[in-house]
Amino acid sequence: MKIGARILKTGIAIALSLYIATLLELPSPAFAGIAAAFAVQPSIYRSYQTLIEQIQANMIGAVFALAFVFLFSSNPLIIGFTVMLVIGITIKLKFESAIPLALVTVIAIMETPSDESIEFSLIRFGSIVLGVLSAFLVNLIFLPPKYETKLYYKIVDTTEEIIKWIRINTRNAAGHIELKEEIEKMKDNLTKLEDLFSFYKEEHNRFSKKSQQFGKTRKTVLFRQMILTTNQAHDTLRRLHRVDNEIGLMPEDFQNLLRMELDTLSSAHEQLLLQFVGKIKSHIPIMEEKEHMQQSVLLHEYLKLYEIQDEQLQIHVAELFPLVSMVLEYYSQLAHLEKLLDSFQTYHSDNEVKVEEKSEI
Repeated sequence: MKIGARILKTGIAIALSLYIATLLELPSPAFAGIAAAFAVQPSIYRSYQTLIEQIQANMIGAVFALAFVFLFSSNPLIIGFTVMLVIGITIKLKFESAIPLALVTVIAIMETPSDESIEFSLIRFGSIVLGVLSAFLVNLIFLPPKYETKLYYKIVDTTEEIIKWIRINTRNAAGHIELKEEIEKMKDNLTKLEDLFSFYKEEHNRFSKKSQQFGKTRKTVLFRQMILTTNQAHDTLRRLHRVDNEIGLMPEDFQNLLRMELDTLSSAHEQLLLQFVGKIKSHIPIMEEKEHMQQSVLLHEYLKLYEIQDEQLQIHVAELFPLVSMVLEYYSQLAHLEKLLDSFQTYHSDNEVKVEEKSEI
């Protein structure tokens, strides 16, 4: 069983909140532990956001719970009505993530005897705030997420997997069903990659010095383009898989050209990822010299297929148009990535990309 950073942080946050609650001799330390479990987040920014939302939502819950206890009673119907009211208000204020803990506060306060309501309300509210603060401190101090490193290696791993299957497929070595399953797995990985990028963007843009803000923003744009390029590679592979039979019916010269073009793109993609972290020399033209020439050759050879006087073949040639279009778009995305990378490394050398070795993540 693998214990990830978030699992470890959750355990530390709960232990810390319970320990502090015990030291302060709070009568209900369990509430601090429950609050800490709810408040642990995958990034420092989201942890801060959760801290603010949880405190506000719990204050709302505590105020309404006390008001309804004093005005009415603490019977189940009143508790249920108060819960519905608190949920409605927290949703209106867009504090949806804080609803579970706010309801814990409402129930904890309203089940207390009315003559002890204020004292116990303050203690239990304080216990919950203690738990939320403990989770925030753990997120801030222990195992801070290294999203730049994680994002880079996630992009590299996903891209390498896509490129591997492009090469296998263009050499007619891929099983149809096996490749279809792999393409679906890659799609899931791309979704996770988008989530990771959103965490990185939040952390990167909100916790940076103003003097480096412009460079950091351009680095975020660079990562965004890397993900777009990887998505384009995935779309190309998916279309390649879909028209595999049609490609086999084309003249051998065209098949060889298509294979060569995809090999060229794959190689360029790998080089740009290495150039991004300084593992190969920067400012070496990879795409710009070949982009227009290679695109025109592929398009020219594709259009020549329409000159073949074979009605049945023409149907299959038409089926290849989306693939050719995607290959040309792949060229464009790679060329744009190269331009962004060259510009970034020219004007923002003080903001260079630094990633740790993969084994240390």
